[in-house]
Amino acid sequence: LYNKNSYPPYAGGGGFVMDGPLAKRLHKASETLELYPIDDVFLGMCLEVLKVSPVGHEGFKTFGIVKNKNSKMNKEPCFFRSMLVVHKLLPPDLLQMWDLV
Repeated sequence: LYNKNSYPPYAGGGGFVMDGPLAKRLHKASETLELYPIDDVFLGMCLEVLKVSPVGHEGFKTFGIVKNKNSKMNKEPCFFRSMLVVHKLLPPDLLQMWDLV
């Protein structure tokens, strides 16, 4: 379905931040492309049209977080203080995190 050897850089679907003007430009760019079935990649394709590159940030944990289940740190709100988006948390983990924070 994709006619290039590799996907363009894209933002992981767990979450991303952009300003309003970029969102409007992305909407227009999306109308110039054939819809692609992987939403993250389609976003990258739209960004490529606009010549905009996504920038990584340590606060976005789109592949989940690694933590020692026996660590006392897991019970400390500070463990989560630098995280903006955490992907792949189970509902009980989310509830515990929000209770701590």
